[in-house]
Amino acid sequence: MKVLLFGKDGQVGWELQRSLAPLGDVVALDRTSTEYAADFSRPERLADTVTRLRPNVIVNAAAHTAVDKAESEPELARALNAAAPGVLAQAAQDVGALLVHYSTDYVFDGGGDRPWREFDATGPLSVYGQTKLEGEQLVARHCERHLVLRTSWVYAVRGGNFAKTMLRLAKERERLTVIDDQFGAPTGADLIADVTAHAIRSLMHEPSKAGLYHLVAAGETTWHGYARFVLAQAQALGEVLKAGPDGVDAVPASAFPAVATRPHNSRLDTSRLREVFGLNLPHWQEGVARMLNEALRS
Repeated sequence: MKVLLFGKDGQVGWELQRSLAPLGDVVALDRTSTEYAADFSRPERLADTVTRLRPNVIVNAAAHTAVDKAESEPELARALNAAAPGVLAQAAQDVGALLVHYSTDYVFDGGGDRPWREFDATGPLSVYGQTKLEGEQLVARHCERHLVLRTSWVYAVRGGNFAKTMLRLAKERERLTVIDDQFGAPTGADLIADVTAHAIRSLMHEPSKAGLYHLVAAGETTWHGYARFVLAQAQALGEVLKAGPDGVDAVPASAFPAVATRPHNSRLDTSRLREVFGLNLPHWQEGVARMLNEALRS
């Protein structure tokens, strides 16, 4: 099997290089690749890459993820998040490949207090959310064999993330203020990558499983609860902090005005994914603890 991976240097893309390797030969590209076109800001060139390589599976881990910046550069966000996935979808259809694409809870309006299901009405609040929704729709429209995985609150050992920011600030300040009215589940890039590989293997034998699924770790928290857990774990690992978990003050999202509106409810219902693919998704605290252990002891 040949797997073509776009966005190899992102948080999820980096983990995918590991998780996809047992499936077959992986051709991993990013926007700076020279032998094959992989710059999503020039979507029209992507089809040539697919035609030349003729992969069995295409995994798209590339995207415009700077939520606030997208508001001031909607054309670029649309090229990366919608036009490019649409081109890949048509190219995948033409060569008979399975296309895996990642999306986000930002396609919803963030209302209510129950986890969003796959086919709930969408209502994005930002350019980022709107362009990701358009990307989903183009993938579904142009490629029969597709797997769209919506996720949220993604972190990884590699690169920056919320947990690392909290640790840095806790070493500098005696008190922190963190939002407590936005709800979701911190989800590791390693979990996303491992579930992706499992789903691909399953889909190759049962194509009827293709479609749209939600993928996040089990449980839920707020950014405030997330921060307190991170600092408690760090202290247990011997980190010296000025602000411990009791030094984190809860504030509403309105205390941190942002260019783009964030959803208050980022909960995603994963029951369909778990039932169809026979999976158990670990609690968010397990993954965060593991990430911190690796990051602080490396």
